Amino acid sequence: MINPKFPIIFYGGDYSPDQWPEEEWMKDIELFKQADINIVTLPVFSWAKLQPAEDRYDFEWLDKVMDLMAENSISVCLATPTAAQPIWMSLKYPEILPVDIEGRKRTPGKRVNFCPNSKKYREFASNIATKMAERYKGHPALAMWHVANEYGTYCYCENCAKAFREWLKQRYGTLEELNRRWNTAFWGHTIYDWQEVIPPSKLNDDDTCYPAIALDYTRFMTDSNIACYMEEYNAIKKITPDKTITTNISGYIKKLDQFKWAKYVDIVAWDNYPTPYDDISTVALKHDIMRGLKDGQSFMVMEQSPNQQNWQPYNVLKRPGEVRLLSYQALAHGADTVMFFQLKASKGGVEKLHGALIPHAGHEYAQKTRVFQECAQLGEELNKLNGAFLDARFHSKAAIIFDWDNWWAVELSSGPSKDLHYFEQVNKYYKALHRLNIPLDIIKPTSDFSQYDLIIAPVLYMTKPNVADNLKAFVSGGGTFVSTFFSGIADENDNIILGGYPGELRDLFGIWVEEFDALIPGKTNELSIYRPFGNLAGKYECGLICDVIHLEGAQAIAGYEKGFYAGKPCVTVNSYGKGKAYYVGTDPEDSFLIGLFQTLCKQKNIFAPLADIPDNVEVTQRFKDEKAFTFILNHNEFAVNVNLGQDNYFDLLSECQVTGDYSLGAFGAAILERREAI
Repeated sequence: MINPKFPIIFYGGDYSPDQWPEEEWMKDIELFKQADINIVTLPVFSWAKLQPAEDRYDFEWLDKVMDLMAENSISVCLATPTAAQPIWMSLKYPEILPVDIEGRKRTPGKRVNFCPNSKKYREFASNIATKMAERYKGHPALAMWHVANEYGTYCYCENCAKAFREWLKQRYGTLEELNRRWNTAFWGHTIYDWQEVIPPSKLNDDDTCYPAIALDYTRFMTDSNIACYMEEYNAIKKITPDKTITTNISGYIKKLDQFKWAKYVDIVAWDNYPTPYDDISTVALKHDIMRGLKDGQSFMVMEQSPNQQNWQPYNVLKRPGEVRLLSYQALAHGADTVMFFQLKASKGGVEKLHGALIPHAGHEYAQKTRVFQECAQLGEELNKLNGAFLDARFHSKAAIIFDWDNWWAVELSSGPSKDLHYFEQVNKYYKALHRLNIPLDIIKPTSDFSQYDLIIAPVLYMTKPNVADNLKAFVSGGGTFVSTFFSGIADENDNIILGGYPGELRDLFGIWVEEFDALIPGKTNELSIYRPFGNLAGKYECGLICDVIHLEGAQAIAGYEKGFYAGKPCVTVNSYGKGKAYYVGTDPEDSFLIGLFQTLCKQKNIFAPLADIPDNVEVTQRFKDEKAFTFILNHNEFAVNVNLGQDNYFDLLSECQVTGDYSLGAFGAAILERREAI
């Protein structure tokens, strides 16, 4: 693996020249240059054109495109086309096609439509990757590699069943250990032969009835997709060892454990497609997750739309200035690229109505469109920035623990409530700190906690080995830890940790959770603060889950107002060594969390980069050498004033000195540079 440091902010995106006559290519490139596009990704879905038959390849058209890009000083992110295999391949070798969770064999079509454990698919994919690497290894346009596209296929075919059994043998060694870890005595499902292991699908209605099996199958599918990717990675790296290689993560990130994926990419890359309903904090959280995958290293935005998407239920236009703001939000959270899908709108297919730099109106009208003009403005600005903050890092003293195994386990669990969603709970806690503009890292349960003063772990349902000890060491050393209801419940195989909730964290929190009540939709409770606690006072609405808590050394901060557990504590604090552990035993309203974190951050001397920021204005900082870059992002559809205090800044976007009150227009952005000792 290499740690890539790009020479400039790469600005561009997906281009599909094979969908257009050759005489249009140069016209497209002229528009790219006018928009300051400096990189194109190609040929992502062109396998059928590159390999029209098993024994025949056609690279001449791609040679021409590569040469044109080099002649016009546009770099190429060269993609292997393996996300969509040719139809002839699927028909001749049907074992390539996956079987879905319903037990149905898929037919050719769509994309990412292959079994990740198909040896034939891997053979073909490795071959095309090798041929491309050999052909273009010295090409002046080649900047980096992009393997396939948005991995995420789950397959339940017989090949996967065989591979799953081998994976389990490696993980558990013996059937005795497998039965113990899966607790197969439940419902009398003891396994006496490895052949009795069956993938959890809808065919046996077992996809959730045995959460331990489903959890392991999800882990297995992550490993299967990684192995599939690595066939191409290794083939390319052998021939072009100095080139960056990555693959793009889908904007819906649940399917595959991205912390595990991060070990196998030179740089993390993801596709940012917010919905109209997403809070700005949701987008920020996903960016911060991407930055956290490789311990704070910069990442790539490989795709975003220059306008509306086509595949969401309601494909709202991006408002004037919005695509620019979203791009700077990505850079503000650690991205070093701004790239789009797509640069030219397709005339047919499922994504024909997806936004693009070059619209269906064609070359003559492209420059007149709002989208092109905004993208050109953005390109000009990014070009002027000249990579000033590339590879700059965050200096966060607060972090949120995020874990894919925990995500899967929570949502595979039968109970306590179908409305309990792990990502939503993480986002809720992140949102409170985001509103306060507190710099945050996203970390693994097994990360080094020593650099942080405040760690939050919403719904830490699964306690992996050594995690409880690490958390206790963190708090004992003076750290502040916050967790919530439905934490410390199960081990890494989703077996309950006996001895009372929250399991191995019981002494850390100084409580015993006797039981937890799931409130039906429309039902709520209230929590009442026993005595003023920093910024918290009075009553707050709560719901979803209500833990019934007994104090075992902890102090109650708040208690319930309603129900048979009225008067019992629901928010507690426990002194543990030099630090404190807070437990929030219910799902409180947002204002409670904002007040809680205002108090805790003040106690730990954790502050936002700027004070007194208007609502819906986001502030982050990236640090490089002795320079601090402060990003200010106005997510409002109206202008706001931001008080910069007495410090003097240089705004890299407006190219002027600023101090005191600074006005930002609707969807406005500023990048302020001020030298400071780190």
